[in-house]
Amino acid sequence: MRKIKIFFYDNWGKIVIILSIIILLFLTVWGLSKLESFYRNMTIATLPMQILIGGLHAMVFVGAYLYFMRGGFGKVKKNRIKASDINVKFSDVIGLDGAKKEAMEVVQLIKDSAKVKKIGGKIVKGIILMGPPGCGKTLLAKAIATEAKMPFLSMSGSEFVEVFVGVGASRVRQLFQKARKLAYAEGACILFIDEIEVIGRGRTFSYMGGGEETNSTQNQLLVELDGLESKKDNIIVIAATNANENVLDKALLRPGRFDRKIRITLPNLKEREDLFKFYLKKVKVAPNVDVSKLARKAVYKSPAEIENIIKEAALVATRNGKETVDMSDISSAMDRIDLGLESHITMTPKEREMTAYHEAGHAVTLYYLHPTDDVFKATIKSRGDALGLVAHNPKEEWHTQNKEKLIADIMVALAGYSSEKIKYGTTSTGVSSDFTKAMAIANAMVWQFGMGEKGFIGDFTAIPKENLSTDLKEKLNEQTMAILNLCLERVDKYLSEQWDIVDKMAQALLEKEELDYDDIEELFTKYGKNRERILDTNVTSKNIKTETVNA
Repeated sequence: MRKIKIFFYDNWGKIVIILSIIILLFLTVWGLSKLESFYRNMTIATLPMQILIGGLHAMVFVGAYLYFMRGGFGKVKKNRIKASDINVKFSDVIGLDGAKKEAMEVVQLIKDSAKVKKIGGKIVKGIILMGPPGCGKTLLAKAIATEAKMPFLSMSGSEFVEVFVGVGASRVRQLFQKARKLAYAEGACILFIDEIEVIGRGRTFSYMGGGEETNSTQNQLLVELDGLESKKDNIIVIAATNANENVLDKALLRPGRFDRKIRITLPNLKEREDLFKFYLKKVKVAPNVDVSKLARKAVYKSPAEIENIIKEAALVATRNGKETVDMSDISSAMDRIDLGLESHITMTPKEREMTAYHEAGHAVTLYYLHPTDDVFKATIKSRGDALGLVAHNPKEEWHTQNKEKLIADIMVALAGYSSEKIKYGTTSTGVSSDFTKAMAIANAMVWQFGMGEKGFIGDFTAIPKENLSTDLKEKLNEQTMAILNLCLERVDKYLSEQWDIVDKMAQALLEKEELDYDDIEELFTKYGKNRERILDTNVTSKNIKTETVNA
């Protein structure tokens, strides 16, 4: 009965129009039957033209009315999606174990709503999913709808934005009206708003009137969220954002609105293994594919990026005429996605050799001296503007960086310059990007992280530069250069002492052009020594202390 009422409520205009047309046709036929034959024939002959003209007038009037009187620009054309049509269960959401636990709790609260209300509690009305792009926020929202067996309405924040003031607010009203009807008919409804930061960022108030459209849209959203307190509106609003929580307006996050936050993070090692296993099931895989190695190589990759790697690997294998996807295809796919297409430029023998020694310096320093990262690839194949590169990733997830790690990053960045200088007594412009990286790290260590010397502690970037004395800025810059000079001194000394392995690495690159993790590991194990760990991070010390430990 409720569905019949909603049908008449939604379509009463159409029903009235159809009935009016039927009555008018009846009256027309009845009127024509009363006329004499001459007048009846003349009326019938002119009737098509009168209908055409009347139709054109009606279309112009209705169009103007919808667009200028009824907010036609704000028309929402979103249809509901049944929970059975979504059919995404929590078991289909790979990884996100912590986020899934919180989502399951929300579903359980929805199912036990009667018990919650009995003790005087309230069902969660607003949930916001926060995390990096491609981590499964939309998929998790669909899983909540499926598990709770509720219809699902979805809209993106950018779809509310328009040039005309008031259109976004109109779309918000229409969307919540549609959600209320579904909740009335089905018992409950989930409303999902993606990219909530588009309409939910901190409001601006200016006498010039700037940001009025976004403000009015957000104000309407706040009003609608407050309206969900009504017992008859069994609607749960789920929003998703890639932005930092500080970007969103505080009024949006206060209790009673989006008061439940579910944070979604990048997958850890085990979750990346599960993701690779899941997506590799969709393609034919060679026996040599090592999922654990792929998971270690894909540190800080999102689920969407891992899926894209497997899709690209399948394309690479097809282009190479293979029937299965192997490790080389996946490695090529990662390079293509992260680094771009191979340029195939022609280098002179001298330039090619110089590039090989440059990359060998990076690889040797990274492999033996870096405390957290490992070498996954070294190549002298050009990609983009780079003639060669050494790709490295952390061996495990790190959420902070200590002084030892930052010093090692600088040393690795300067190793290419050092290697060129030792081999040829000169350097090339290929060190430009390395210097940019090294100076940025050293500058941040001194200006932001308090890792310089002489008692300069604090984040000096928080203070406007014009408020800092010239003397203080000079001393901070001196500390930055002290870090760079010491790191270069360490690298020069180390590579000079270990030049035999640098030379072996360069020759291997000249022969094969590209070395993967296994090739590098085999080469360094055969010709190199045990890995070393940097112990001295005192940037003003002239002593270079290292201790040999087992790899």
